[in-house]
Amino acid sequence: MTMENGKKNRVQQQFQLKEVLLYFFRRKDPERPVNFNIRAMHGINKISIIIFLLGIIFFILKRFL
Repeated sequence: MTMENGKKNRVQQQFQLKEVLLYFFRRKDPERPVNFNIRAMHGINKISIIIFLLGIIFFILKRFL
């Protein structure tokens, strides 16, 4: 593995969105405990991720347009 190939591989790992997408579109697990606190926590996490991604998109658009 060359230096350039190793650097490219690390950059690809940083921009993988698989985990983010799976967080939003995963199936309900019947074994997972469900109560108000957990549902509220996941709701706040989803809102935070959406706002963060919108901020990144806004920053990129503002920077390059």
